[in-house]
Amino acid sequence: MDVTKLADGITKLSASLDGILFEGMWEIPNGVSLNSYIVKGEKTAIIDGFCDWEGVPEKLFELLDKAEVNLEDIKYLVINHMEPDHSGWIKDFKKLNTDFEVVCTKKAANLMKTFFDQEENVRVVQTSDTLDLGNGKVLEFHEVPNVHWPETMMTFEKSTKTAFTCDLFGTYGKTDFDFDDNLTDEDLRYLNDEGLRYYSNVMMTFSQQVKKAVDKFEELGAKTIAPGHGIVWRKDPNKIVQMYRNYIDYALGYGRKEITILWGSMYGRTEEAVREIEKYIIGKNIKVNIHRLPETNWGTMLKSVLSSSGVIIAAPTYEYQMFPPVACALEEIGRKKILKRHALAFGSYGWTSGLQKELDDIMNRYKLNWDFVDTYIFNGKVRKEDIDVIKKRVDALIDKIGI
Repeated sequence: MDVTKLADGITKLSASLDGILFEGMWEIPNGVSLNSYIVKGEKTAIIDGFCDWEGVPEKLFELLDKAEVNLEDIKYLVINHMEPDHSGWIKDFKKLNTDFEVVCTKKAANLMKTFFDQEENVRVVQTSDTLDLGNGKVLEFHEVPNVHWPETMMTFEKSTKTAFTCDLFGTYGKTDFDFDDNLTDEDLRYLNDEGLRYYSNVMMTFSQQVKKAVDKFEELGAKTIAPGHGIVWRKDPNKIVQMYRNYIDYALGYGRKEITILWGSMYGRTEEAVREIEKYIIGKNIKVNIHRLPETNWGTMLKSVLSSSGVIIAAPTYEYQMFPPVACALEEIGRKKILKRHALAFGSYGWTSGLQKELDDIMNRYKLNWDFVDTYIFNGKVRKEDIDVIKKRVDALIDKIGI
């Protein structure tokens, strides 16, 4: 747990969590931070908060005590985002303080009612509305819907030009530093990787809306970015902005010049072909990410597919359809709207093949607009002539990617 001064009158309260499934499904091997912010003028506001998982609200109250903030002095709860990892603590706060006003968007106000039975003392704000806390501290609000819920907004403190962006510009990953003041190249690689994982898991479905939000953010002229997850960016906030612009581009069809192989195999026939193709691609000095399904968790799989221009799908037929773990992964890729990949599919079958039919169904249903090299299906064990054909199709895929 950590209490850190950002500027005069602004304090970050942060706790790190690990050993959980984020949103109940995403593995986060390097953990995640939860950030809340205190802004003090003549009156005190808290911007966002923590979840209500066992023991976590107590951490926030401990941090408030450490920061010498009395609960009864908090007059405004500024809710940028109602997802429970930021709002869950409110039910415990209400037991300790009843003299406060919630500041949020109209859609967030509806959720305050359904989540916490909070109807009174709710101030609904729109873009460009302000809240003057006194002593020069003025909060300005900007709606950024579907980043990544419909009710989301950013809060901008005008005197310090600090943008409290909640999930926007967030990353996974615990760190032993609070700011970007002295980042090494290794630190930047770590933050970019954790940011990419976070974006692919949490934000990617709404990439068009995130793009609009980033554009709106840049109009603010912020000097500091204070997100709900991850470090505070104040030395060079453009670094995290550019990372997010890259993630958006990846999602909309402009991945890196690398290949991800998603594969599954029951009895080794498809696996044998995958191993030969993996060696073939590596031999061309092309970066390849390889994920066996269902062994690879979906968060890792999505991160790789998001960053790659090329995707190879290798799956046998199972009960007249595609091997289910691979089909399920493609369904999740469809839900996350990873568009415009160059791709190749191959796999084995026994008595009949179901790969192509289900592949076409998923691609068409989600309108992914992937550009496929001709699918290759082989019967029974893989033979040298099968590998030769697949290699030629890999070459065609590489040409499409432009590597």
